Amino acid sequence: MIILSLYSCGATAEQASHSSALQISDEVNRHLPAWLRFSGEYRARMEGISGAGFAPGNNDLYFLNRVRLNLAVKPSSWMKIAIQGQDAQVFGKNSNPDGPPFEDTLDLRMAYVELGDSEKGPVALLVGRQEMVFGEQRLVGHVSWLNTARTFDAARFHLRHKGARLEAFAASVVNIRDGQFNQHLAGNNFHGLYGGLERLIPKATIEPYAFWRLSPRMTTETGATGNLNSKTIGVRWVGKLPGNLDYGTELARQAGALGSDRVLAWAGHWLLGYTVSSLSVKPRLVIEYNYASGDDDPRDGIRGTFDQLYPTAHDKYGLADQVGWRNIHHVRGGLELKLGAASQITTSYHSWWLASATDALYSATSSPIAKVPDGSAGRHVGHELDFQWVFTASKQVQVASGYAHMVPGTFLKTATPGKTYRFPYISLTYAF
Repeated sequence: MIILSLYSCGATAEQASHSSALQISDEVNRHLPAWLRFSGEYRARMEGISGAGFAPGNNDLYFLNRVRLNLAVKPSSWMKIAIQGQDAQVFGKNSNPDGPPFEDTLDLRMAYVELGDSEKGPVALLVGRQEMVFGEQRLVGHVSWLNTARTFDAARFHLRHKGARLEAFAASVVNIRDGQFNQHLAGNNFHGLYGGLERLIPKATIEPYAFWRLSPRMTTETGATGNLNSKTIGVRWVGKLPGNLDYGTELARQAGALGSDRVLAWAGHWLLGYTVSSLSVKPRLVIEYNYASGDDDPRDGIRGTFDQLYPTAHDKYGLADQVGWRNIHHVRGGLELKLGAASQITTSYHSWWLASATDALYSATSSPIAKVPDGSAGRHVGHELDFQWVFTASKQVQVASGYAHMVPGTFLKTATPGKTYRFPYISLTYAF
């Protein structure tokens, strides 16, 4: 992909970006009352896939185009109304017609009222269509990497006092349908509590949470139709240690029922990082392990596969997004380099094994990719090597590129044709 220069000859990136912003949002806002603000974002990304489905000759190359237009209405210091329209398009993709997560023609992505200040204030209430983000988004996030991204129709209540915070919410995820107005599905509900303790342990944050997911008309292990009623209880703990060390962990347990089936699953995340602060590029070395339970017996009436709920799972278990936080052992080693204030390079090595050989391999979107029910294909999924570069020219302009190279292991070589999966991309994001 070739990106044409945004900047005139002799202008710096920051100068040119600032000039462009003045020509669009600042110029529009100059003619608007102070209580009404306009902004937007344009993102373009070219993606290539080689070996989709781990099959030879199954390749694709396409261009993703996304525009977001925002209006913020602030009639008083304690009240804000936020509206966001989004148009997401894809060009050149093999599949036809195109739809989510690649395409969603102009629709209302967000529209909510905020009473109070949810970021800093002691009390706040948000009601309407909005994003929801908790922790590292391993269980709940906006998944903005996708062209269409995710929002919820929700009511959220925030409390904050002296280093402690609590959020209570009732929500339903918005079902994206290209060519129709996006709406949530009746009976598909999501409720929860998410806390935060920032002074309990020095240089650490502890976030306990409880989620309750309800979903109608799902299939039980016997093939009957039943309703899902599942609770997830967990805690996230991140912080810093002496000697330039940092750490993170998250544990979650699920219980409940789907029709006549019992739900019994759990997952964990553990990370340790070390930063070499004496070097100019500030290298950070990372070692990480993730686990999510699988289902050992699809006929015993116990659903053991961990449900990763509504995550932003992109690049958490591999840049290629062929692996999610379900039925998996995942080991990652990484290196992050800062090339000045504006540029960062990240490389990662991943290796995976199925937690249960009789369960499936699930993607970052929770979709099953391959399964050998008798477990004869073994457990080793494969390896992946990732490379990413991000250049932040200014607050308005960011350029990024990356490449993922995934080599199938014993399981994928048996369950699929076993072709190497490759995923390169390059993107440009411009906020105005």
